Amino acid sequence: MSRRPWHTRATELFGVRYPIVQTGMGWVSGAGLTAATANAGGLGILAGVTLSAEELRSTVRRVRERTDAPFGVNLRADLPDLGDRLALLSEEGVRIISFAGAPTPRTVELVHEAGAVCVGTVGMRRHAEKIVAAGADAVIAQGGEGGGHTGPVPTTLLLPAVLDAVGDRVPVLAAGGFFDGRGMAAALSFGADGIAMGTRFLLTQESRVPDHIKRRYLDTGPTGTVVTTAVDGMSQRLIRTPVVDRLADGGPLRRILRAATTIPRLREVTGQPLSASLREGWSMRRHQGRSLAQVAAAANAPLLIKASLVDGDDSAGILPTGQVTGNIDDLPTVAELIDGIVGDAARALDRARRITDDPESGGGHER
Repeated sequence: MSRRPWHTRATELFGVRYPIVQTGMGWVSGAGLTAATANAGGLGILAGVTLSAEELRSTVRRVRERTDAPFGVNLRADLPDLGDRLALLSEEGVRIISFAGAPTPRTVELVHEAGAVCVGTVGMRRHAEKIVAAGADAVIAQGGEGGGHTGPVPTTLLLPAVLDAVGDRVPVLAAGGFFDGRGMAAALSFGADGIAMGTRFLLTQESRVPDHIKRRYLDTGPTGTVVTTAVDGMSQRLIRTPVVDRLADGGPLRRILRAATTIPRLREVTGQPLSASLREGWSMRRHQGRSLAQVAAAANAPLLIKASLVDGDDSAGILPTGQVTGNIDDLPTVAELIDGIVGDAARALDRARRITDDPESGGGHER
C-alpha cells in the first residue's frame, strides 16, 4: 500500500520516505535486507564491519543493483583501516555512515571528508553531547532494552535526556524496545525524529538468519535475555543460553586461550591477516581501555555470532537480541513491516490528537 511520505529532520537528512532505520547488525544486515528496507521507504544500513574491503565494495554494489534509494553502511570507529574503507565507500557513492558507538572527532572528520553524514549511537546523555560537539550529524539514542551492545539506561529515560541535550541541533532517533507503529508514535511524541530497530528487522523474511534460529527468537520471552560482558568484554544483550552462561563463568585465562585457538578460523572468515587482528586488538586496548581478557573475548565474538546467525549452528548459542523479541510473533516481509508501522503510527497519533481536539472522545485501545 502506498502511503504519503513523512517529514522529519531524519527523513530530510537521509533522503528517505519514512523515519524508520534498520540498523547495521553484524552478519545480519546484508545486501538483501538493506535493499529491501530502502525500497520500502526506510533507511537500510549495511553491516560493513564483518566484511573485508573487497567484500564491502562488492556488497555495496549488490545493494545498488537492487535499489536506487539511499542506504547507509555501519562501521566501527576503531577499525585500523577505517580511512581506506571510507575512501572506498566514497568512491561507491555511499553518503550515510553509522557507528554502533560514539565516533571520535577524528572519525567524524574522516566521514565528512568522504562526503558522508555521520550517525553515532549512544547510551548516555554525555556521549550524545560529546559526539554532537565533534560534528556528528545525527544521533541514535539506544536504551538498555536494545540488542547487542547496550547501556544501562532505559529508552524512556535516555530519549528525553538526549533530546534535551542535543535535540535542538541534530536529528535524534530512538532505539531500544521498538517494534510497531505505536512505538514510533510514542518516540515522535517524545520529540524524536524517528526510530531505529534491529531485532524487529532480524525477524523478517529478507533477513539472512536461518528460519530455525529465527524461531529461537520468536520463542524467547521478554525475560529470556541477559546482559553480559563475557562475550566480547562489553555489555551486550543476548538470548540466555547455556553457552552464554558458560562464557560468563569462564575466567580471563580461559578467554585468552580460546581466542588463540580461533584466530586462524577468524582469518578464514574475514580475510583479515594476523597483523590486522593484532592491530585491531591493540586499538581496543589503547582507545577503549579493554583488558587482555576482554580483547581475547572480542576476538572470539565474530565467529560465535556468525556460527549462530549465518551458519545456523544452534549449539553456538550466541544470539544478540533486544528484549523486544518477547513481543514479536511473526515474520513479515520488510515491506509489510514498514507499511504496518506507518499505518499504526498514523492511527496512534490520530487517537492522541482526538483527545486534545475532543476531550469527550476518549482514548482507548484501537488497532
